[in-house]
Amino acid sequence: MPTERLAFPGHSGHDLAARLDLPDGPHLATALFAHCFTCSKDIPAARRIAQRLADQGIAVLRFDFTGLGHSLGEFANTTFTSNVDDLKAAADMLASRGMAPSLLIGHSLGGAAVLKLTPELEGVKAVVTLGAPFDPDHLTHNFGGALDEIQKTGKAAVNLGGRPVTIGKAFVEDISGASLKPALAASKAAILVMHAPLDSIVGIENATNIFVAVNHPKSFVTLDDADHLITDADDASYAADVIVSWSARYLKLPKAAPPIGTPEGIVRVREADARGFLQDVYSGSNHHTVADEPLAYGGTNRGMTPYGYMTTALGACTSMTIRMYARYKGWPLDGISVDVNHDKMHAQDSGTLDKVDGFKRVITLKGKLDESQRKRVLEIADKCPVHKTIEHSSTIETVLV
Repeated sequence: MPTERLAFPGHSGHDLAARLDLPDGPHLATALFAHCFTCSKDIPAARRIAQRLADQGIAVLRFDFTGLGHSLGEFANTTFTSNVDDLKAAADMLASRGMAPSLLIGHSLGGAAVLKLTPELEGVKAVVTLGAPFDPDHLTHNFGGALDEIQKTGKAAVNLGGRPVTIGKAFVEDISGASLKPALAASKAAILVMHAPLDSIVGIENATNIFVAVNHPKSFVTLDDADHLITDADDASYAADVIVSWSARYLKLPKAAPPIGTPEGIVRVREADARGFLQDVYSGSNHHTVADEPLAYGGTNRGMTPYGYMTTALGACTSMTIRMYARYKGWPLDGISVDVNHDKMHAQDSGTLDKVDGFKRVITLKGKLDESQRKRVLEIADKCPVHKTIEHSSTIETVLV
């Protein structure tokens, strides 16, 4: 996934830092991502969603609002309205590059911002909110006793997510008067509302109110026990996959599954998270899965190991080969199950401590097969192409691009 780092002027003229995640293949659409309140464009959930959309052929711009992340300006001087203006500046910048966004994605207050902006942008076909407030003023309940100090002195430090953030009086006054109802009523885009029922920062009732107020077409998907920031990698991946599948319908994308640009006959493996060993695995343009390592080996245990896929290949090929033969013979084979175990073992009769790979295959057959048929199935199992590949030596050519 190529990523272009860029900057553009925000509402106050200060440069806003951004990342434009681009597809490896054809550019089919563009999405604009608005991050959560006081967060940044680089939080894990934003990265994962951008990556999966780029796989689908959708370029994603994610940027830091004024005074946050790597963007210039003073956050204490910003408001909800200025966030919407920053978002509009981002959309205008994309349009100037011939990449006007057709998909808007907003997390938390960023979700409220995209809902507010949607009616003003032509060409937006789909909008996704993640843990967004229906009433932006809802966020002030997290400010605690700091509200009194903000009223008296004009600003105060508020502890959000374990870190102090300076909130200005203008922000509190602006957010208290903000309403999404007119924008929701005027929106013509399809909307997907995603929210966690146990969200302690923005209650689930906000999702209900958004869903009721907005016009059809609209969808609601629960994020189950995810936290407000969607910090768990599995929750972020789930959200990303849902957004990819849902948005394709409204953006009128080709029906081929991601990643756009991966040739048929090629398996493309790409690192998904540099903090562990998670890998995105694509087979052509129709199949996606993940590979990983167990927790004990520094992975996140979110997918099979490489050797797990190797044993899978042997088991699947064995079952398919048996079924093909039984079907050809017209045998009463009702079901096949293949258990495969892989291990390293000392080479037999080598006189050394060298180890070789050992595979144990246990085949279970269902059906009224006689003994001669069962014996023949055992012989056929050894003729499966993957079995033959593993048994014989292979050559591997590696080219560094």
